[in-house]
Amino acid sequence: MYNTLLVQTENGICTITVNRPDKLNALNKAVFDDLNTALDDIQVNDNIKSVIITGAGVKAFVAGADITEFSGLNKEQAKALAQRGQDTFFRIENSSKPIVAAVNGFALGGGCELAMACHFRVASENAKFGQPEVNLGLIPGYGGTQRLVQLVGKGKAMELLMSAHIIDANEAKQYGLVNHVTTAESLLERTKEILTIINSKAPLAVAGCIKAANAVFDETRDGYSAEIDEFGNAFATEDMIEGTTAFLEKRKADFKGK
Repeated sequence: MYNTLLVQTENGICTITVNRPDKLNALNKAVFDDLNTALDDIQVNDNIKSVIITGAGVKAFVAGADITEFSGLNKEQAKALAQRGQDTFFRIENSSKPIVAAVNGFALGGGCELAMACHFRVASENAKFGQPEVNLGLIPGYGGTQRLVQLVGKGKAMELLMSAHIIDANEAKQYGLVNHVTTAESLLERTKEILTIINSKAPLAVAGCIKAANAVFDETRDGYSAEIDEFGNAFATEDMIEGTTAFLEKRKADFKGK
């Protein structure tokens, strides 16, 4: 079904592995096509509660965009290329199901942008992050200038964008770019542990948290109004009744996502 991805679902967690290790998992048209197909399935597959995106091999999560596709592009074609990447990453960012990046090795350029589009990031000790596009006479095109500012603040983002400096996992955690740092061997296990906890919560409430939190950075919508809307929506769900009843009865809630 996929030419560039390995996709496996277990215990409600779908693991998507970008599988081009000979190219350091670089993003090309085929990868974007496969990612969009996978995202389509994720949204309609009731067996999937959350998602991990990672990269094949030990060297790279995603080392960047496939530069061979840049050759000969004119201005308008380049803008279309950037739009394609942004559209896919917006789908990840706005997914109603949690999508977490498990970052092993290099997450540079488009790879860093892919990781930042996920709801949060878990990194192995050997992870490296950066936006080195200025070394090629370019700037990030898949949302990197925007999400890096959102995650680490304008001053640090400006420095990283203009210097092309690459940071390690611990520095990334210090700046708030990643949530957790672990060993390469336990990266997926640690990420699954976190998602197993999230998967035990009310799915519609989790989706509401994602939507309201994303509204912080949506210029077309007031975040506080979004929170009020999602809070109200929760009261129309069976899960809210189940959750509050279970709390009062001092038992574990059995959420159905309804």
